[in-house]
This record gives sequence, structure tokens and C-alpha cells, in this order.
Amino acid sequence: MIYSENILICIEIPLLISLLFIDRASRRFVGSFIAGMIVCLLSAYITAFLSRVSGLDSQSASMYYSPVVEETMKMLPLLFYMFVFYPKDRRLFICGTGIGLGFATFENCCYMLSSGSEDFTYILIRGMAVGVLHLVCALALVIILTDARKHHVLSVAGVFGALSLSVTLHGLYNLLVSEPGISSYIGYILPAAASAALYIPGRRRIMADGGDGKKDAAAGTK
Repeated sequence: MIYSENILICIEIPLLISLLFIDRASRRFVGSFIAGMIVCLLSAYITAFLSRVSGLDSQSASMYYSPVVEETMKMLPLLFYMFVFYPKDRRLFICGTGIGLGFATFENCCYMLSSGSEDFTYILIRGMAVGVLHLVCALALVIILTDARKHHVLSVAGVFGALSLSVTLHGLYNLLVSEPGISSYIGYILPAAASAALYIPGRRRIMADGGDGKKDAAAGTK
């Protein structure tokens, strides 16, 4: 048994202290990273509650509940940042990247502490498949949300459309790796393939707001 809350506190304390010494752009990323770890812990609470209420075992709950719960929890801080501060696309991508990485890092840390880190193959899969999956799903959310905002269709339907894409990708991965064999190998390759597919549209949005980075740097030196 591990105490996830204690792990979270141990990791987040130095990150919070670092906010005092870095510029505004860096704070945005570190803050998003912290938010990603928090939503990861909250997602685990919600999934465990749903599993107990429904009577499903942990593996079944991971397949059926985790994609919806985890992607919804990742989207909530993105929507808050988007609607309250109305950031440029570049800033929203920084936020999405931080949330995805924070979520993946905290989940991997907890899994390694609970299951051990002796099996290199298992660790490689956790990092290259599961870890990348959380990042890709968060970036997929950002791409759809920014596209919807650009075309002035950022409504309830647009938000649920973005969430549906992210949940589908996550759920497809879970289903593919649930059985050994060729399907699991396809599932392990899926996150890397999805990240390659998202690279070009992601870079286009970042380059379109390239001047924003210079403004952040200038603001940080004042």
C-alpha cells in the first residue's frame, strides 16, 4: 500500500517553492504541471469510488471508468484557464502540456512505488505508452478547443466533441492492451503514433503565436 497524498506533497513542495524564482512563462508551465498531478489524484479517488459503488474490480474499472474520469478531470483546468483568462493558443498549449506531463509523472511514480521498478520492460511501457498517452490526450483536447474557438463554435457541443475524442483515444488504448498478443502491441504503439500525428497541428499553433513568447520573456525580466 502506498500513500499517494504523501507522494504528492513530497513532489509539489519544491515545485511550489520554485515559483518564487522563475519567470512568468515558466510559472505557467510549473503551475500546470502541479495541476496535472492534483487532477491525477482526484481522478484516482473518483474511479475508486465508482468501482466500489458498481462492484467492478480494479481492472474493469480502469477500462470502463478511467478514460471518462481522467480526461474529464484534465479538461476542467483547461476550460477554467480558457474561459477565465482567454489565453492565446501558445499559452493554452503550455498549460495542456503541463497538465498531461504532471498527470503522467504522478501516475507513473505511484505505479512504480506500488508495483516495483525491477522489470525494465514494464517501466519502458509505462513511460513510452501510458505516459505519452496522457500527454497526447491533453494536447488533443487543446487542439480541438483552440480550433473550436478560432471558428467561433466553442459551445457545449464543441467541448463535448473535444472530450469525446480524448476519451475515445484513451479508451481505445485501454481496450487494446487489455489482452496479450498483437492487439497489445498495437496499443503500445498508439500513443507514439498519435503524438506524431499531433505534432504538425500543434507546432502550427505555437508558431502562429510565436510573438507571445517574446512578450512573456520581456515581462519576466521587468
